[in-house]
Amino acid sequence: MNRIDRLFQTKRSNILSIYFTAGYPFTDSTSEIITNLVLAGVDMIEIGMPFSDPLADGHVIQRSSETALKNGMSIKLLFNQLADIRKKITIPLLLMGYINPVLKFGIDDFCYNCARIGIDGVILPDLPPEIYSDQYSGFFKKNGLHNIFLISPRSDDKRIEMIDSISQGFIYMVSSSSTTGTKAGFSEDQISYFKRIKKMNLTNPRLIGFGISDGNSFIEACKFAEGAVIGSAFIKILGEKGVYSENIRQFIYKIKAGKE
Repeated sequence: MNRIDRLFQTKRSNILSIYFTAGYPFTDSTSEIITNLVLAGVDMIEIGMPFSDPLADGHVIQRSSETALKNGMSIKLLFNQLADIRKKITIPLLLMGYINPVLKFGIDDFCYNCARIGIDGVILPDLPPEIYSDQYSGFFKKNGLHNIFLISPRSDDKRIEMIDSISQGFIYMVSSSSTTGTKAGFSEDQISYFKRIKKMNLTNPRLIGFGISDGNSFIEACKFAEGAVIGSAFIKILGEKGVYSENIRQFIYKIKAGKE
């Protein structure tokens, strides 16, 4: 069974997924960050593949991508760094990025290498579900990879139901139509959107992302979904305090405890 599916079968609320950019703040930080996140008690990790034109990302993640690329991070290097990660890590691991670098690497080779090192899912925000279904789904399925789709406040019910019908693992519920890393706290429109999706009784579980930056917003998001994703706020911690275990532990503790 895919580790993502196993997670959602065994834990149905307050699931915490953390996103960070591979190769930030240093080229060889990735494995250490993963290990320290697991020790801190996160449920799932999304590893960002840096890209030179990350349109959906706010300035924090954009800057981390720029630094990672300057550090020499690439998909090939990331696969090499994670070659032995499953010897010590058992929680779900996903790669998140944009479709162009994946296509440049080769979609078949990409999916094969994901399976080889133990990646459970991939999030490609700029890959439309229609194109995925028509051209790429076979590569993912033969390697046991879940491709995670995003929905947003602009997604109508018909499109959401279509995405739910082809999804595996979970649905990434974007909290707003802006970029990542926007201010904490949810507006009335966002709460209304969360309630609308919850009432649809979708087949797949959901995680809310974008704008989740502290314990308060994490707990609030978890009222409307099985869990939430934190990215920009964690990357800020890495940039300001480094990758040390105690700094990461304190950050995760505050999130799970619902503190600012």
